[in-house]
Parts: sequence; C-alpha cells; structure tokens
Amino acid sequence: MARAELIRLTGNGTGTCGGEDCPNVYRTPTGSFLVQGNVSHAYDAPRGEGLVEIPEETLREAVRALGW
Repeated sequence: MARAELIRLTGNGTGTCGGEDCPNVYRTPTGSFLVQGNVSHAYDAPRGEGLVEIPEETLREAVRALGW
C-alpha cells in the first residue's frame, strides 16, 4: 500500500508535533488503522508484529478527526 493511499488523521498542524512527521494515526482505504510512533521494547511482540508508542494526545486527535 502506498503512503498516498492513507488518510492522515493526526499531525496536521496541531498537537506536540504540529505538521512534522512524528507519531501519527492513519486510516487505510479498507477502514483499518496504521499507527506511526517510536519503536517500543516493552516486551517482545509475536513474530511479524511490532509495538509502537504514541502520546495520548495523538490518539485523542485521531478520535476527534473521526468525529467519535
């Protein structure tokens, strides 16, 4: 999937990152979500999976963008 196909829900000029390319939440064309954040090593995720850490503010911004 190309990045251009994603709908960026966060980081559009508000929050701690402003318009920078840091922790973000994206919606895919199929309605699922991708989360971009700092790699976390809180525990070893199952093979093929990864953990990312995002600020609470980023998740709240995504929920507001979706109108939930």
